[in-house]
Amino acid sequence: MTTTDDPRDEHRTSGFPAQKQEQPGELGEQQPKPDHGEDSYDGHGRLAGRVALITGGDSGIGRAVAIAYAREGADVAIVHLPEEQEDADGTLGYVRDAGRKGVSLPGDVRDEAFAGAIVDRTVDELGRLDIVVLNAGYQKDRDGIETLPTEGVDRVFHTNLYGMLFTARAAVPRLPAGSSIIVTASIQAFQPSPTLIDYAMTKAAQVAFVKALAEELGPKGIRVNAVAPGPIWTPLIPATGWDAEKVESFGQDTPLGRAGQPAELAGAYVYLASDDASYTSGSVLAVTGGKPL
Repeated sequence: MTTTDDPRDEHRTSGFPAQKQEQPGELGEQQPKPDHGEDSYDGHGRLAGRVALITGGDSGIGRAVAIAYAREGADVAIVHLPEEQEDADGTLGYVRDAGRKGVSLPGDVRDEAFAGAIVDRTVDELGRLDIVVLNAGYQKDRDGIETLPTEGVDRVFHTNLYGMLFTARAAVPRLPAGSSIIVTASIQAFQPSPTLIDYAMTKAAQVAFVKALAEELGPKGIRVNAVAPGPIWTPLIPATGWDAEKVESFGQDTPLGRAGQPAELAGAYVYLASDDASYTSGSVLAVTGGKPL
């Protein structure tokens, strides 16, 4: 008799202990540690011979995607802030343990020159480019519109939108037919929280970007999609600036009753990058614990 796991208790079912970090969040300070699929993801060669570039690939969703892609047969370049080098090295260790090549690209995607140059550097190091995962993101708790800091809004917009646009613009001329661009959007694009107003604005804009770019690139054989995560336990969460109560209850309001883990998103990114999704473009794939978009 075959049994299935109950998704309500597949991972941590309670809330999380109070903790705060400065941006960017680091895995070494996060408790409990997120599950990126280090011990659970099994590949099946669905991305064999391909090359992926992942922004924000050092931890959280980006690390889970890097591990999954490597175990599916892809070489992987990850982009990360210089201060995240320790986490990036850990991610690349898993990539190389899977028998694939891994490349570290430290820098800030808000820098237009850097965000474009990572495309050429990936091709130079790994020989080609087939998959671009635009995952780098930044969010911060806001007290209200009256005190919304212009400098803070600039950081959110330049990280989540400008950086994404700079890298996509540079990547498109290097992508062959059959390639895939995947954006990490958010449930915030559809159910915006007042305390994340500027972040939610960028996520809604990302959805428009995906839909428009899918129409443009479809005739070239390039697919463009997004994954919209719900509440996922990554280093970004304790670095957002929420109080102890908000961290403790994080993800408890989903129909499944818990926050998700980065490992639970990996399959969505693998699907969208693989030939299984050959007729999927312009889509937003929800991984939200049951919360509707």
